[in-house]
Amino acid sequence: MIEINRLTLQRGNKVLLEQASARITPGRRVGLIGKNGSGKSSLFALIKGEIGADAGDIRLPPHWKLAAVAQETPALEISALDYVLQGDAELQTFQVALKQAEAQNDGHAIAECHAKLEEIDAYSAPARAAKLLNGLGFSQAEHSRPVKAFSGGWRMRLNLAQALMCRADLLLLDEPTNHLDLETVLWLESHLAALPCTQIIISHDRDFLNAATNHTIELAQRQLHSYSGNYDFYQQQRAQRLANQQAAYVKQQAHIQHLQSFIDRFKAKATKAKQAQSRVKALAKLELVAPAHLDSSFSFSFPPPEHLPNPLLKLEQVDLGYGGQTVLHQITLSLESGARLGLLGVNGSGKSTLIKALSGSLEPQSGQIIRADKLKIGYFAQHQLDTLRADQSPLWHIQRLSPEAKEQDIRNFLGGFDFAGDMAIQPITGFSGGEKARLALAVIVWQQPNLLLLDEPTNHLDLDMRHALTVALQSFQGALIVVSHDRSLLEATTDSFLLIDQGYLKTFEGDLNDYRRLRLAQSNPEAAPPPSAAGQNRKDEKRLAAQIRQQRAQRGKPIQQKIEKAEQLMAELSTEQAECEAFLADEEAYKEHNKAKLHQYLAKTAEVKVQLAQIEEDWLALQEQLEAVYQAVEQEFSSQQSLEKGK
Repeated sequence: MIEINRLTLQRGNKVLLEQASARITPGRRVGLIGKNGSGKSSLFALIKGEIGADAGDIRLPPHWKLAAVAQETPALEISALDYVLQGDAELQTFQVALKQAEAQNDGHAIAECHAKLEEIDAYSAPARAAKLLNGLGFSQAEHSRPVKAFSGGWRMRLNLAQALMCRADLLLLDEPTNHLDLETVLWLESHLAALPCTQIIISHDRDFLNAATNHTIELAQRQLHSYSGNYDFYQQQRAQRLANQQAAYVKQQAHIQHLQSFIDRFKAKATKAKQAQSRVKALAKLELVAPAHLDSSFSFSFPPPEHLPNPLLKLEQVDLGYGGQTVLHQITLSLESGARLGLLGVNGSGKSTLIKALSGSLEPQSGQIIRADKLKIGYFAQHQLDTLRADQSPLWHIQRLSPEAKEQDIRNFLGGFDFAGDMAIQPITGFSGGEKARLALAVIVWQQPNLLLLDEPTNHLDLDMRHALTVALQSFQGALIVVSHDRSLLEATTDSFLLIDQGYLKTFEGDLNDYRRLRLAQSNPEAAPPPSAAGQNRKDEKRLAAQIRQQRAQRGKPIQQKIEKAEQLMAELSTEQAECEAFLADEEAYKEHNKAKLHQYLAKTAEVKVQLAQIEEDWLALQEQLEAVYQAVEQEFSSQQSLEKGK
């Protein structure tokens, strides 16, 4: 059993834990959750013995072996397979002992080492290591590649494989799904579920937590709150706990108010002095209930795009690749305004390649990409944080985009992303990954895109921020394409999927459950669950929504174009009106030498007002026409559905 007893931990001036206690029984798979910066990784450091507590302690069984994912990977010459095998410390120890015994020609020691190796099933270790590498997305040929040949993200996968190779009693995993694709996350879920050891997992992926854990500990308000269930169970129980706490608080506050009112009224009256004093004592002894603290949820929204051309962009027979090698072949795609697409495919299939091409950062090898004149792209790349200037502030990053913008307006905007006060003007070098991701999102939102290209946008985001991003994307009026291993985000923000398979892009007719079944069937046909009626219903609903949106965009396009022209004209007339009013507000305008000019501006003001009033009426009429078109489309599809159900 792991016992956390009255633990206090302070880092710098910030108290992370204060008299916190918790117990974890052997075999539990615990999800450790909390906001970024709450102290989750510091608690891991305490468990590993890397730092000491300020008060209290953490007790682990003395014989327990502990495994955790290394945060650094040296540029080693050894192969990926040998690196993973190093995770089995017992294997390494006995193999070294065997070599020493053989060098000394010690027959007894040699026999002993072989017996120990047999006991730990050492001879199957290379196969186990290879299985881990395969599960984490490494091809067979990559098993023999040196560690130094892999990029940073793939080295982290090697570190994860090494930790999983360990014969651990306690496994600590800190954000294991970062830099993993959806397929690898699904594999990791099933692998962790089969491990017999105690696990503590820090993650902000709710679907992963639901699948991989059976107990939840929340680090909030410097305390540890335990819940005997996965993340969904935690949400239900936490809501109930907070509701009960708030009800108790309200009740107690009413009681306190009643006592205080009696004291205030009667403490000066001799006949009531005794009763008043007794209530003073009762009030002093009262153990106060704190109000339920609901962490302030981070929230933001995308402003409506200035223009919504249709289509936003088109790909015609496009080949994509690098250095003469083609990765994607003959891609044809028309991206309509309002499209909400999730992009699926195994690791290395070309998802990021396609996103780069759509963003304009990768030129096609053949074919053409046609972009609308008023296309404005918001692109969040996998390594978006690397594009931020560490030596500059959030304010600088926005000013670089809009030098003409007022500093106060930018500060107000950044305040909505929790960059308030000095935080808005200090260099971001000391920012956490979550804070940098928040800034990257703020930069995108500021640009008012009409097309969002999001490649793993939830890396480094905590659960609150993921929720905020989901809500913001749901109300985004432009088009979006999302690549993500976060299934909740994909399910909530997209309504159809594209699949990259064997170098070609095609429509995927199904939802994420269907995709999961497909992947399981491909890797293990016997493990694939049968399709469900609920999944089919969701699939039909999403297909219908996509069809409705496409029809609305197509039929409404001529009216939408007229609306855009009207809005442009209104903007021009408003500018003219402001110029006229500025002149007329100046005392100089009414002096004798400006008499002619005054008459000219008065006439122009009257003319502009008439024109503006007329164009506003036209704009309102066009909006009504567009709404009528949308309603007609909805009715047509509703009638069609009714007929199909009646058959």
